[in-house]
Amino acid sequence: MLTDAKYAELFPSTSYNPESQCPLFGEYAQLWLNGRKIVKGTRRNYRASLNRFWMPALATKPLDKITTFELRKLISATEWASPSQERTAIQHLRTMLASVVADGILSRNPAGSLELPKLGKKVIDPFEREEADQIIDWMYANLTGSLGIYACYFEFAFYTGMRPGEIIALRWDEVDTRSKVARVCRIMADGEIHERTKTGVHRDVLLNARALHALDMAREVATLRAKQRRQFPDSPYIFPPTKNFEFIQQASVTDKHFRAALVACGIRRRPQYNCRHTYASMCLTAGMKPGFVANQLGHSVQMLLSRYARWMESRADWDELAKLDTQPAPKVASEAEQNASAEVVVLGSIGTKLVQ
Repeated sequence: MLTDAKYAELFPSTSYNPESQCPLFGEYAQLWLNGRKIVKGTRRNYRASLNRFWMPALATKPLDKITTFELRKLISATEWASPSQERTAIQHLRTMLASVVADGILSRNPAGSLELPKLGKKVIDPFEREEADQIIDWMYANLTGSLGIYACYFEFAFYTGMRPGEIIALRWDEVDTRSKVARVCRIMADGEIHERTKTGVHRDVLLNARALHALDMAREVATLRAKQRRQFPDSPYIFPPTKNFEFIQQASVTDKHFRAALVACGIRRRPQYNCRHTYASMCLTAGMKPGFVANQLGHSVQMLLSRYARWMESRADWDELAKLDTQPAPKVASEAEQNASAEVVVLGSIGTKLVQ
């Protein structure tokens, strides 16, 4: 039987163009997005990217009519705010169309060969240890009462390197101060606590003396909260906000105190996420093994090396330079030794002339 699809296959140059039975781009995109098991923030990012960059031109187009050439024209005609924005949009499209191939609708991914813009390497800009301690000291001195929880929060952040969302979601029953270990198994994202980590892998973070001090101070603040009978006085979270919620839901809650400390201490402004970079740089400068530091941070060793190599290299550079100090100084000949050496040279010259 000669169907429309078979006719189009046998006579591709014909003017007869039967309606494609292939799903439309917009139809499939909606079903695909609805069926993904992803967190709210990730879903929102995918939806925004698809709606802004791909749906206007492709929504009513059958999937089997979308070509790589057409996608390249769309990319060229779009005014991208940054290479990062372009890269993310292409990655989102590529991921969606990969599912189209996996579902057997297409035999190849038309976005598979699209080049991803190269991104400039992010500049890691940690605080010096003295700056970190200055920030922490100012907070303990000026954030009194229940506000002291933010001083505890930042001391813990600087001296564990945990991600902000991991610190916010950390509960008392996940900390063993006797074994000096904190279990990282959940994260706060988009105002909600999720029973997962960013990498999908739980890890144990070893606690140093400063991290344990932050926990001790946080217990004191928790006791004060209970006496004041504030809202959520018995929050299971270690670093709850001072009011309204059981856990910190927005970065702005901690950021305002962090910025105030930087201004008061006269320290150059950097994002509060740099507390994590500070911990990593301190560990590597102290000579800790990269594998240990990577486990503490929840990174792969490869990621650690690519992101923080400068601090490992700086230590190695000074170690190399120190080798100069271990070399013996050149011996300075005495006056008698110098005169004797001169006589040998003269005699050697005379001997040479006699032979000639």
